[in-house]
Order: sequence, then structure tokens, then C-alpha cells
Amino acid sequence: MTPAVAKVRVEVVRVYEDPGRRPGEDRVLVDRLWPRGIQKAAVDFDEWAKDVAPSADLRRWYGHDPERFGEFARRYRAELDHDPGASAVERLRALARRGGRLVLLTATRDVEHSGAAVLAEVLTGDGGRSR
Repeated sequence: MTPAVAKVRVEVVRVYEDPGRRPGEDRVLVDRLWPRGIQKAAVDFDEWAKDVAPSADLRRWYGHDPERFGEFARRYRAELDHDPGASAVERLRALARRGGRLVLLTATRDVEHSGAAVLAEVLTGDGGRSR
């Protein structure tokens, strides 16, 4: 008999609209840059995983243009296949597998077309498709 595999629960939350910590969750800021207008003491997070964020070059190329999202997601997944991103992804997967909820905090306005959304798909095993 094979052991039951816990379902990985990953949620993306915009840091400016954060409802606050719930029991049993790990909270990780996944942006390379600190969110504008917010003091560090005002954000309830366990870790700031800058290494898992898209590179500055990729972020500038994308420019949050939804028409480029498919290509952005493909390039970002490729970045996550190599260190330092790959190591950061494995660390986040380990957190997610502990059985609680993993909350990815981001400052991005369009969460659906963000690096955090792509990262959530990668962590939950839905990473092979783009939105």
C-alpha cells in the first residue's frame, strides 16, 4: 500500500490586500523588490525568497503586459530550472509539503498574470501549462 500524498495547498495573495495569517500557514514574499509604501514591520511573512522571483531582465521585458504572459511564464519556468531559483523552489516545495498552506505574497497588481501565479503552478505540479 502506498502512503497518501498530502495535497499541496498554495495560495497567492496580494500583499496590499492581505487578510492576515491563518493557522497552519507559511507565508513567503516572492518578489525581488520590496513592495512600495509598506514598512517591513507591517507585512506578516516568514521568509523573503528573492531568489525565486523572475530575473530583473525578464521582469523588465515582460512589463506586466498580459499579451506577453505565455512567453513570460515559459521563460520564468526555464529560470526556475536553474539555481538559485531551483534551490528556492525546492525549499518552498518542502514548506508546502508540511501539510499546511503556503501563501505566496506579492505586490503585483495583476495576480493572475504574475510570476507568483506561475510559481504557484510550479509548486502544485500544474507548472506545465500557462494561463
